[in-house]
Amino acid sequence: MKLLSALIIASLLLSSCQKNQEKATENSALQNVESPAENNASLPYLIKGGDDLLYMSWVEKRDSGWIDLKYSVLKDDVWQEPEVIASGNDWFVNWADYPMMAVDKQGNMIAHFLAKSSSGTYSYDVNVVYKPVGGQWSEPVIPHKDGTPTEHGFVTMLPKNDGTFLLSWLDGRNTGGGDHDSGGHGGGGAMTIRTATLDMMGNLTQEAELDSRVCDCCQTGGAMTLNGPVIVYRDRSEEEMRDMSFVRFVGNDWTESKAVNSDGWKIAGCPVNGPRIAAYENTTATAWFTAAEGIAKVKVAFMDDSGESFQEPIIVDDFVSVGRVDIVMIDNQSAYVSWLDLEGETPLIKFRKVSSDGSLGKPVVVSETSASRGSGFPQMEVIDGTLYFAWTNVEEDKTSVSLSQFKF
Repeated sequence: MKLLSALIIASLLLSSCQKNQEKATENSALQNVESPAENNASLPYLIKGGDDLLYMSWVEKRDSGWIDLKYSVLKDDVWQEPEVIASGNDWFVNWADYPMMAVDKQGNMIAHFLAKSSSGTYSYDVNVVYKPVGGQWSEPVIPHKDGTPTEHGFVTMLPKNDGTFLLSWLDGRNTGGGDHDSGGHGGGGAMTIRTATLDMMGNLTQEAELDSRVCDCCQTGGAMTLNGPVIVYRDRSEEEMRDMSFVRFVGNDWTESKAVNSDGWKIAGCPVNGPRIAAYENTTATAWFTAAEGIAKVKVAFMDDSGESFQEPIIVDDFVSVGRVDIVMIDNQSAYVSWLDLEGETPLIKFRKVSSDGSLGKPVVVSETSASRGSGFPQMEVIDGTLYFAWTNVEEDKTSVSLSQFKF
């Protein structure tokens, strides 16, 4: 997978580094937290379970070449003993396409990882494992049944709280393999986004294609509102416009895709910078990165109860943003958004509050980090008035997971 992140970062530096940036404020409410992850850990993912507890999954590489996917849960401000979800030595471990987990109100769990499906470089499958309440982690289930040696990944997982989970993923069955620079994976068709529902016996239902042409390697995002799920993703037009789109499940079917906002970012390659979305009851907020007209921006847009369209976007950062966003909602008018920024040559994880009326809180620096691929995508989640952050530290050939929290 030949990615364009380094080129994008370089272009952003050239176009934006001379702008004056508001000094991000430090806050005494930001505190470091001891991580449950051990050495050689990376790719943390934070999620609020249906039980209102905080979960974190991550991967740990062993010297033998095997990889463990682990998780821990925070109870009474203490991270519990980590549990191994799955292990393998044929996994496709990617800085941008990281494993995730989800937990519903009953305590059912699912998680996913990517495993090679053939000797081809870009040939791997989504593998989903599940753990019913009181049970054990299952053997992997592959949610796509095409059987092609192509790319499948960038998964979103949402609990439906009826004992099933909604899955969506980027599906390369029409691409014919190859790399992203070919414009069609070796002369084949386009990347698609697909969905299915998984129950706690491994059964798959409600399989559907959501969009027949999407960006090849940007994360997807999803949120469950009181009216049902919303999926956001980076679309891809025939003219190589790569802006955000969304679909909803209404009645008994998925809607046609609609633009979140027409940024007009034309780029002949995947920026590897997908959207995130959060919901509070029936209100949603989505955050994304764009570099339309050569100006790097992080934007947030809110969608009210109607669910028909997103409001005009709010620019959260337009200095030297690298993107890699996350977002959480704290009420039906307010959200916190995090992103990766550059001050000079120093990469910083930042966050700020944003409201649907366009008002912005002052940006706060969480930590210095690395802009390299190895640092991955910083994570953010909210539990009971506290924001939690997780990210990968990169030091030479070593990685570790750091955590901090912010009480608001």
